[in-house]
Amino acid sequence: MKVIRNYLYNAGYQLLLVILPLVTATYISRVLTKTGVGINAYTNSIITYFILFGSLGINLYGNRQIAYQRENKLEMSRTFWEITILRVVTVVLAYLAFFIYLPFSNYPTLMIFQSINLLAVVLDISWLYMGLEDFKKTVTRNTLVKIISLIAIFVFVKNKNDLGIYIIILGLGALLGNLTLWPFLKEIIVKVPLKKLHPLKHIRPSVMLFVPQIAVSVYVVLNKTMLGKMTSTVNSGYYNNADTIIKTVLALATATGTVMLPHVANAFANGQKEKINRMLYDSFDFISFLTFAMMFGLAGLSLHLGPYFYGTGFGPVGGAMLLETPVIVLIGWSNAIGTQYLLPTNHTREYTTSVIVGAIVNIILNFPLIYFWGLSGAMIATVFSEVCVTGYQLWTIRKLVSYRKLFQNVGKYLVAGIVMFIPVFKINNTVHTSVFSIFAEVVLGAVIYITVILFLKPTILDKSKKIFKENKNKNEK
Repeated sequence: MKVIRNYLYNAGYQLLLVILPLVTATYISRVLTKTGVGINAYTNSIITYFILFGSLGINLYGNRQIAYQRENKLEMSRTFWEITILRVVTVVLAYLAFFIYLPFSNYPTLMIFQSINLLAVVLDISWLYMGLEDFKKTVTRNTLVKIISLIAIFVFVKNKNDLGIYIIILGLGALLGNLTLWPFLKEIIVKVPLKKLHPLKHIRPSVMLFVPQIAVSVYVVLNKTMLGKMTSTVNSGYYNNADTIIKTVLALATATGTVMLPHVANAFANGQKEKINRMLYDSFDFISFLTFAMMFGLAGLSLHLGPYFYGTGFGPVGGAMLLETPVIVLIGWSNAIGTQYLLPTNHTREYTTSVIVGAIVNIILNFPLIYFWGLSGAMIATVFSEVCVTGYQLWTIRKLVSYRKLFQNVGKYLVAGIVMFIPVFKINNTVHTSVFSIFAEVVLGAVIYITVILFLKPTILDKSKKIFKENKNKNEK
């Protein structure tokens, strides 16, 4: 039940991280206009490169190392301080690189505002709590800060000239959110003499996880950068808005990765290989159940949802969303295999190779596809890249797991998704789009999907009943 509780905490928080910007997006897209939204997406994509260098793969690495050592408080504390010192050094180096770049930027003032997000990286110790599987602290504290940021946006961002204020609010929100995690350290970490700390030993394993993070950023960041350079910053905004909605629904599935990584890492440290495979099968099945519903449901709504949500001037967002929806399933699967299996079981090389392959494919396809088809080309390149990532990861685990157990219910979820998509898509393209129509279509889609699932009877139903029964018996005791 601890895993389920942590999943609900993290799923809720990950959803919040995307929903709050999504809530503000309807307001921001109208206040800052498509030009301001595009410039923000473009400048944010640039600062993300420096953030990645400053982070140096530490979040994933730190999460895993804390999970390995959490039974030994002294060793865990030593690891925490060593990784923290390493992060301070890498962020300082990232800032030096940033100030070298700054004179060459088209938006130097806005880039300085965006750099607040880089400063926030120094204070980010969420990896400690994730390794300890203590998600409640990170969720409750950061939720409060995010809500305050949301209120600040509505209060202080009034017209298209307030783009800088908007960027500052988002940056300060990240900074304060990370700062709120530090007061709890005295309950968890002990002091370690400075002479016993050796932060440099963590460089190599961190860099090994830094490489895949750089590659992963291609899908999220490089597409916006290349669209801004090859077409216009307006297309960067369209891409960002479409991707934001996709990532909103995807957050429910990928939240399992953050929760399961320390759980699997701890099981790996204790030599429980059968338990690890069993957790992968269950997690993969759960993610498939969610993502097929999300993919077909969002595809049915996409053409009119995007333009209606963001307002006048954002028509291309709908078509971009429709093209991108397959990544919901693909990223869900690669999250289960990569983050929940390969990384915690020390198959870092295989994980790194998979995302590098995806990055290379993305870059190669971006040039011709963006040149000929612009925004649509970037979306197609993104989907093909995710196909390569997931395909390679599946190939690497072919001798470690049973494909039959992994995909035993996928066909049923696919059928349920298609049956749901047809009426939702037809209604969405027939009736006038409104809040009521979108809500009605979502409810209709959910009812159809669940009905078909109940008819086809995948094994997830029996597992759900078992968990519910165990929880009920526990509560009665």
